[in-house]
Amino acid sequence: MRLFNGFTTCLTVLFLLHLSTHIQAYTPGEVFTISCGTSGKSFDGQRTWLGDSDTKYLSTQDGTVSTKPTKSPFVYEVPYAKARLSRLQFNYSFPVSLGPKFLRLFFYPSSYLSFPRPDASFTVLSNQFTLLYDFNASLTADAENRETIFKEYVVNVESGDRLNLSFIPSQPNSYAFINGIEVLSMPTDLYYMSDTGFKFLGSDTLFSFGTSFALETQYRINVGGRAISPSNDIGLLRNWVGQDENYLMTENTQNNDSGGMNLSVNPDYVAPKELYRTARNMGTNATFNKISNLTWVFQVDSGFTYMIRLHFCEIDPNITNIGDRVFKIYIASKSAEDHADVMNWSQKQHGLVVQRNYAVFIPNNNNHKKVDLSLQLHPYGDRRDSIYSDAFLNGLEIFKISDRGSNNLAGSNPEPLQTPQNNVPIQKAESSSERGTTIMDIVVAAVPSIILVSIFVYLVVFILRTEAAATKSKDYKSKPTTTPLPSDLCRRFSLVEMKAATNNFDDVLIIGVGGFGHVYKGHIDGGSTPVAIKRLQPGSQQGAREFTNEIEMLSKLRHVNLVSLTGYCNDNNEMIILYDFMPRGDLRSHLYDTNKPPLSWKQRLQICIGAASGLQCLHTKHMIIHRDVKSNNILLDDKWVAKVSDFGLSRIGPTDMSKGHVSTAVRGSFGYLDPEYYTTQRLTVKSDVYSFGVVLFEILCARPPLIHTAEAEQLSLANWARYCYRNGTMDQIVDPALKGKITPECFNKFCDIGISCLQLDGLKRPSMNDIVSMLEFSLQLQNSAEQCENSAIATEVVNQQDQNTTPSRSDQDEVDVNISLH
Repeated sequence: MRLFNGFTTCLTVLFLLHLSTHIQAYTPGEVFTISCGTSGKSFDGQRTWLGDSDTKYLSTQDGTVSTKPTKSPFVYEVPYAKARLSRLQFNYSFPVSLGPKFLRLFFYPSSYLSFPRPDASFTVLSNQFTLLYDFNASLTADAENRETIFKEYVVNVESGDRLNLSFIPSQPNSYAFINGIEVLSMPTDLYYMSDTGFKFLGSDTLFSFGTSFALETQYRINVGGRAISPSNDIGLLRNWVGQDENYLMTENTQNNDSGGMNLSVNPDYVAPKELYRTARNMGTNATFNKISNLTWVFQVDSGFTYMIRLHFCEIDPNITNIGDRVFKIYIASKSAEDHADVMNWSQKQHGLVVQRNYAVFIPNNNNHKKVDLSLQLHPYGDRRDSIYSDAFLNGLEIFKISDRGSNNLAGSNPEPLQTPQNNVPIQKAESSSERGTTIMDIVVAAVPSIILVSIFVYLVVFILRTEAAATKSKDYKSKPTTTPLPSDLCRRFSLVEMKAATNNFDDVLIIGVGGFGHVYKGHIDGGSTPVAIKRLQPGSQQGAREFTNEIEMLSKLRHVNLVSLTGYCNDNNEMIILYDFMPRGDLRSHLYDTNKPPLSWKQRLQICIGAASGLQCLHTKHMIIHRDVKSNNILLDDKWVAKVSDFGLSRIGPTDMSKGHVSTAVRGSFGYLDPEYYTTQRLTVKSDVYSFGVVLFEILCARPPLIHTAEAEQLSLANWARYCYRNGTMDQIVDPALKGKITPECFNKFCDIGISCLQLDGLKRPSMNDIVSMLEFSLQLQNSAEQCENSAIATEVVNQQDQNTTPSRSDQDEVDVNISLH
């Protein structure tokens, strides 16, 4: 009997211990979880949902429809199994107490009976705040490549006793819909900080916002760990997303785990303890510091202020004292902390979690597109400043803050993404009879269009031949213009297809502007393939000759470092070229006059090697001279691979072995032009080498090739680089973001390469073959020096640990392993 009683007692204790680990740290006083368009109760594995048909919360029900999607949801059946839809305004109203509330909206953009998917466009209001404005649910879902959409807001109920929610269709032929709504009370001090305030980056003042503002959750991430589901949050049903690698720009980072360390979260509803059991770090000195920083990039709407909350907990047992691990924090390229020390913030307590809050304003851009908000963690100084040259992060939250005057939280819709359902130009609404005749019009127009295009192509070639024979310019005489457009080598598109791919050349899709005209982001093949679409504009600096030339050139070129031709369009006097889409844009946009995070030195070296390899292929395999080498003609794919682009000005090199140049009119871009070519009109492959030398110093110095407002000796980057090289002051013009990141051996070699390219005598310049080899050697020098430094650091750390003493902070007691530019 005693044995039985003892066994029962043990079971009871174990059960209570089990319950204690699952007790919610915060219990909301009010919870409304509504499955719209349904009746009764349902359960999704995490929440119990109540149908709005059985409640009084749906205050305006006239004109609404409850129906199922025509396609079953890809994920959870509840609350996406049904929706409440209407072409008229409808409202919900929830009886609540005063104070802040989580408001969560669940959408499944699908075609519903009599409600086509593309027609969903509506505004959502809550009390005095505009949450969504002309929100196009299908565009948002397609842009984010997801089936469902989840929106979370923090809205404070200041007066009255209700939280109101209105859904208002944007136009008479559009409709509003909602699948699920959740309203949850929350602690007043969780996110609102009207009393204390926190850093407003770029300003000397503190930023504080009270309950008169609303917030929209942009990101909530468990850094270095797995997702934390709402049921595992501490009573607030928040979703902590894992896989921060989707936003991480830095390779070879590390994850570390707290193991069984006791953690202390105060107040306990700030975040679940699981968030702090994992972290992402660079790797301490003992792991040889293979990377120089941690960088994440997040897409946000421009024109808003954002609150960024960073979560830290020191879980590394090797970090024991204040100053052991110090790092810098940059947000949107602005300094947030120049001496971040988690052990100092936690008063030397392992396992005590801390948060740091910052506000930053993201200026409005004219095209209303999403912009990058970067978060960077850099090690602080060198080994004399911190034992572990490392940085880490456990979690982060990013919130958009409503406008002070308009109470607006709504951003713009994403750019249109062509899909099989909407792969036609978006124009004014048509009647059913007009839609029926449109297809017939296209069919009828197809035959004469083919004839017209053929005549046009023939005229283009004929005019080019005539000009070649009649003009006195040697440039035309040497131009092989008799080759027809290579329809057999690359794909040909109709103008109808181009309009469909670009939403009728919508300005919102413009991603670049050049001498040829506008460059659009488009989608072909039923919306599945993104492409860059370059469209000749009337009055542009380039014309039919460059159009034909670029197609002829690119149809013959295939190389990993040359942009690939997808096809062209030559209809109705429209001249359009399609290329593979490069997600990271051009090189120049990452160097200066940008909010994007600076490229690391190794990234820049690899881009240099890639671009040089592309030019090497042109010169050696195809005898092509590019003639317009510059940083915005070097594009970057999603893996940062450099690809040389824009061959409209390219020329076939000399075919006569006894002649090393082509006599031609001077073409190119000022600041990059070879002086020898400019004065003699003799074009050689070494003209590309000179231009590439300018690009090398653009990359090193992060400044444009010409600054017209600068002093005379600094106006031209090429002249300024030569001047500083002669005077031994090259380190003074290096991009500040690279200070201390380039080893002296690599720096000297890189400068030697750049200066050799800028020789005024073309014969003294190296070939692209030599340049590729020298740049690869520079990268080897960088890697070798870093390995030596890391080995020395690792040895020193081991010695310090063996001696079990605190390392000295003085220069005299430590081996100087700093091999930076300082």
